[in-house]
This record gives sequence, C-alpha cells and structure tokens, in this order.
Amino acid sequence: MNYQTVEYEVRAGVASVCLNRPECLNAMNRQLVDDVANAFRQANRDPQAGVILFCGAGRAFCAGDDRRAHQHFADEASAREFVDAIQQATREILFGEKLVVGAVQGWAVGGGFEWALNCDLSVWGRGARAFFPEVSLNLLVTGGVTSLLPAIVGLGKAREMLLLGERYDAQQLHDIGIAWRVVDDDRLMDEARALAARLADLPRSSTRAMKRVLNQVGAQSIETALQLETEATVAGFLDPETTRLLQDF
Repeated sequence: MNYQTVEYEVRAGVASVCLNRPECLNAMNRQLVDDVANAFRQANRDPQAGVILFCGAGRAFCAGDDRRAHQHFADEASAREFVDAIQQATREILFGEKLVVGAVQGWAVGGGFEWALNCDLSVWGRGARAFFPEVSLNLLVTGGVTSLLPAIVGLGKAREMLLLGERYDAQQLHDIGIAWRVVDDDRLMDEARALAARLADLPRSSTRAMKRVLNQVGAQSIETALQLETEATVAGFLDPETTRLLQDF
C-alpha cells in the first residue's frame, strides 16, 4: 500500500514506518494521522515483519500539530472525528502485537512526543529535543500520555512536563526513563535498526506475548485516559481561543 505522508517498507523482518513531510518537520495533519494508523495496521498484519521501526525523514521526528493546516472546528462532531483519528493511531501503535522501536531526531513536540512515548523502546539522537505545548495552547495531550507518562516518570515529574511545557534534551529524557538510549545524531538510524534487528531475531511468540501482557496490565488505565483526553481535547478545539494560540505558536 502506498501512503501520501508515510514511507513503508519491510526489510530483514523489520517494517519501517517513516513520517515523510520533511518540509514541515513532519508536522501532523489529518493525512499524516490517518497514514500512521493505516501503516501500523498494515505492519502488524504483515507476516514478513517481526518488529516495527518508527522514524521521521529529515531534520525532525515530528514537530507536532501543523498549525498551517489547523482550522477552527465548527461543530463537536467534526472535532471529535479528528481527535478520534489521533487516538486510533495510538491504539494501532500501543495495542498492535508487534514491538515498536522509535528513532527520534530533532524535535518531538506535542503529538510527536506522544508518538515517541507510544513506542516500546526508543533511541534518541543526542541533539533531539521534546516538549508538550498543549496546555499553553488551551488543549490537552492525547495518545494515552496522561496514563503513560506518570507510569514512566512519576506523577510529580509528569505534572511538570505537561503543565509547564518545559523543553527537555535527549540526555534528560534518558535520565528520567523515556529514552532507552541516546546516541550521536549521525549514528541514530544505525543504532535504531540494530535494536530492531536484535528484537526481530527473538522468538516472535514470546515478544508478542511480552508486549501484550505488559500493555494489558495498564490497558484499562490507558483506555480511560484516551477517552478522557478525547473529551478535553474536543472541548479545546471548539474554543476559538485555541485557534488563535495555535496560529501564534
């Protein structure tokens, strides 16, 4: 299957899902959201793929919402349909049966940071930076982050990251347990592919069982988070102030 905004290929047991809007730092528009969900669905069904590598083309992993493509939603139904699409991409990443390795370079902002957190293990380039601007934009995070982030970094640190919108470098993210490994930027893809290949060489039944069991423990909390995030984000999108803040960001 061909995608407009994502490159998909399978090589040596690893399916690569690569965001491909480098001209805008892989910022998220509706097409990209849908392509990510569909590409992960394809990868999880692909018998040639044992592991999924999630990366971005160009200078960034994903710079978050594409403010140039944002429009104020006229009604709740259209806003909800868009947010549901974002949350469906997360479900395909988190609850698909195959392990996901993230390769993060440049910026991972907002929804892009959320996608990095959705990966099972992530390798970050030393120059990578990440933050959550959502609260300052009159929005809430999506991607199950309200459940995932406190589980990784603790509730206090999660409050800091989500409310204050501080910017973190790759080493800081490694120190608090988000980045699995930090490597020189020019080694990022080699290291991420090596990790994906190492995981792909493990017995598929046991790796899939491990992902399923680890995620199942928190599945109810994540699903609750996804639902509550959706309601809050829909309300934010319907507020004209959000559009102004996004355009000024």
